[in-house]
Formats: sequence, C-alpha cells, structure tokens
Amino acid sequence: MLSTQVKFFSFEWPKLTVWLVATCLLLLLLITPIFSLFIASLQADDGIFSHLMNTVLSTYVINTVLLVFSVCLLSLLIGLPAAWLMAMCDFKSKRFWSWAMILPLAMPAYVVAYVYTDLFDYAGPIQIALRDWFQWQTARDYWFPDIRTLGGAAIVLALVLYPYVYLLLRSAFSSQSISQLQSSRILGDSAWQSFYKISLPQARGVIVAALALIAMETMADFATVHYFAVNTLTTAIYDTWLGYYNLSAAARLSVLMLVFIALFLFIEKANRKQVKSYSRSDTFNQGALYTLNTKQTVCAIIYMAIVFFLGFVLPAIILLDYGVVYFAQAWNQAFIDYSLKSLMIAALVAGVCLLVGLVANFAARQQYENTLAQAPGQAMAAGYALPGTVLAIAVLIPLTQFESLSNRWLNDWIGYTPGLFLSGTLFAIVFAYVVRFSAITLGAVREAQAKISPNLDKASLTMGVGFSRTMQKIHMPLLTKALLSSSLLVFIEAMKELPAALLLRPFGFETLATYVYQYVSDEQLEHASLAAITIVVVGLIPLIFINNFATHDKNNSA
Repeated sequence: MLSTQVKFFSFEWPKLTVWLVATCLLLLLLITPIFSLFIASLQADDGIFSHLMNTVLSTYVINTVLLVFSVCLLSLLIGLPAAWLMAMCDFKSKRFWSWAMILPLAMPAYVVAYVYTDLFDYAGPIQIALRDWFQWQTARDYWFPDIRTLGGAAIVLALVLYPYVYLLLRSAFSSQSISQLQSSRILGDSAWQSFYKISLPQARGVIVAALALIAMETMADFATVHYFAVNTLTTAIYDTWLGYYNLSAAARLSVLMLVFIALFLFIEKANRKQVKSYSRSDTFNQGALYTLNTKQTVCAIIYMAIVFFLGFVLPAIILLDYGVVYFAQAWNQAFIDYSLKSLMIAALVAGVCLLVGLVANFAARQQYENTLAQAPGQAMAAGYALPGTVLAIAVLIPLTQFESLSNRWLNDWIGYTPGLFLSGTLFAIVFAYVVRFSAITLGAVREAQAKISPNLDKASLTMGVGFSRTMQKIHMPLLTKALLSSSLLVFIEAMKELPAALLLRPFGFETLATYVYQYVSDEQLEHASLAAITIVVVGLIPLIFINNFATHDKNNSA
C-alpha cells in the first residue's frame, strides 16, 4: 500500500490506497462518455447542426420548454392538494389513498399514451359513441380535442409524474410544526390562510426541487412525445442519430440538452439550501391537524379517485383486458425470450452498480475526514443526470473510437478486424445502464454508511483488524438493507429503461421495454400486453419500499 500524504496549499491530499485507486479507475471509466460527448460536439458535423438551427431547432426548443412548463404546472396542481390532505388531514380510507396516489408512477407513460389515444381518437369508442348519440356523420360535424398534441402529451406525462410532487411534499408537510399552524388558527386565520401563510412558504424549496425533478424526467422522456409526434430535443437527438448517422451533430444537441438539465440541477441545489433555512428543532408533526367532516371527506375522495382512476386504474384495466383477450398471442416465445434477457441484463447491471457503490464508499470511508477522498465517489453520480438518448450518444462515442483504433491496430498486426465488438453487443447497454444507475447504489450506501459510527472502525483497527476485513465483518452486515433496496431499485430501473436500449441494442435484440414500445408504435399494444403488465408489476415493487420507508421515517419522528 502506497502511503503518501502531501500538503498543497490548504488541501491535504488523500493517501493512495488500493480502494482509492480502484475508485479513481472506476470514475475514469464512468465519466469518459460525458467528456467524449463534449469533445465530439466540437468536431465537424458536415453542416447538419447548422441546417437544424436554420430549420427546426427553434421548434424543438420551444416545444421542450412548453412541454416542461405544462407538465410541471399540471403535476403541481394534482400533487400538491393530495400531499396536503395526506399530511394534514384525517379522514376515512386515508391509508388506502396514501398508497393509491403513488401507483401511477409504476405505469410507463407511453402505455398510458396509447390507452388514451385508443380511447379518444376519431376511431376510438368515445367519439364513436358521441357520433351515434348525436347522429354526427363526419369530423366536420363536431369539435373534439386532439389527443395527439403537445397538450395531450403534457396531460399524460403529468398523470404519471405527479407522484414526485406528492411524495416530496407529503414528507415536507409532515415535518412541519403543527404548533405554528395551530397558532395561526388561534389568531383567526382560516385553514386556507394558514396553508397560504405558513405551510406553503416553508415548502417552497421542496416544491421547486420536485418540479426540477419532473422537468428533468419530462426532458428525458422519449417514447410519449415520439408517439404523439411532438418534436422535442430528445426526439431531435434520436432522429439526428438514426436519420443522419452523425455523432457530432447528435452530440451538439445532447450538450444543448445538458445545459437545460444543468439549469434544473442548479435551481434544485439552490433551493435545497433554502429549505435548510426553514428547518427548526421543533418541526415534528404530532399527527393530523384537521379532521374532515363527511362532506369534506367525500370531496377529497372524489378528487383523489379521479386522479387515481385516470393515472392507474383505467390503463391497468385496459391492459388486463388485453392480457386476457389476447393471451394466446401475447404469451409467445418472443415474450419469454425478451423477459429472460431483460432479467439477465437487469441483474447484471444491479450487481455491477452494487460493486461500484461499495468500492467508492469504502474508499471514502477509509479517509472520511479528507474531502478530496470523497470527491471521486460523488463525481460518479453525474451520469444519472443524463437522459437516455443523451446517454446512448455519450456511450457510443468512446466505444466506437476504441473499436476503430483496435480494428486498425489488429488489422496491421495480425490481419484481423473484430468489427463492432463493443458498441454492437450487449456490453454497450450494460455499460450505459451502469453509467446512469450507479448513482442509486452510490447514494444509498453513502447514506446508510453515514449512520455507522467511525468509532466502530477505530475499535476494529485498534484490535489489529485490517480495513478491508473491518468493512467485510462490520459494515457489510449493517449495510444489508441498503444494499438490497438500492440494487432492487437499479434492477427495476434497468428493466424499464427505454431510450438508451432503443439506440444501443444489437441488431435483432429486444428488451421488454423496446418490445412493448414497438407494438405501441404500431398501434398494437394488445399483442405485447403481457410484457407491459410485467413492466408495471415489476415497477410496483420499489413503490412499496418507498412508501414503507416514508411511513417508517414518519413513525420514528413522531
């Protein structure tokens, strides 16, 4: 073990341990796609980016901004009242609705888009029934809103993304001091005035953070906007790569998209600091502040039932109906093969991400008082901010360059060219997923490890046990819960990921997500209904964890 400690200005350089060297190598590997993306964006692109700027780029940017604003506004209007009801009010069936309001998060947005398009299109049952009732003959005889528009995409995305607002605000409202609200009521404020004067200002930072998260998810969405033919930056990247096969132009669009992502991250981080300024030592919710009467309970349940029905129940019923009616067609060898391949990839990605999280956090733990030793592990999480289409382009650039150099070298040396041995295989998908989802295991292990007292490490080291042995015997058993939950989350995310898989999959290879999306694009979701149901069921598992953790934390703080 090398042991060098050099002071440079006010910094104390960390010791070069095996754990830190391994972490730095992993960081170099995971962050290479991001650097390659920026370098590729500076290279010549045969005038394609200029052509896009002169023709359609402004439309892409305007559509992206309008879509992000619309989804954020709708998500706030849906999620904020539900969060306040759950945190501040007591009413019958509250426990059920606390679960029900998060279930739409498990529903892929493109599946919901297909369901509503099938219902509300000209050939759908809604318009057919209206024409029968009112004896309308053609579309010129009446007006009906078009679902395949930017507004339709915004509504669909808001229906599946509002749980982010709901979950974060429910937690924020639950941690507010009820004594402040009670004081406001004693001074003569109504419930609405107490909410406006006390609750809302204290939750302002969390609202911004939640909306920033929704904005990034909206920008990253590819399938819904592509299905609705709404041209946004993410579809522009996809079309530029598949239409022109020009990495430089796609890289420039990706960098432009990253500018927006960086803006959202900056806003979210700035508001996190603001949230801390509102924190107080007595901010514990001792229980519900208001008990709703019968009329208020009915109104609250109707509101939540409408949201739950539109966001989860209706798509789920239609999927189950497809699954039963088209079971013979949906249950086929392709579904079984793609399910097994998706499970294999997801399990492999979860295992690698877990290894990355352990190595980086053990290295940071070994020198927990040194700020620089913590930096590599934190920098590894940067890949999580990359949307799937951007990530795919970022991964393709270094892999194709490495393949090109390898082919040239091997051809000159032994006369053999292996071809696309990385970018044309599953390695590209697994690598892309690890770049993006390692942040989940890194964060989870870091949070869990922070609760383990350094005195345990010191006691073990004092008794002559080495650092690696201490991590194995003391830390690993205490981290079991975090390791299981974070690897499960990675597994689920890898099962659901679509844009990166669409761009990086080898010829003839499908995952469950790409398999379902192909049928959605062809207006034949019923033939992939079992695959869609599988994705939804698998997506429900992390929601159970999230809600259990939130309930557990609330009980502990009470």
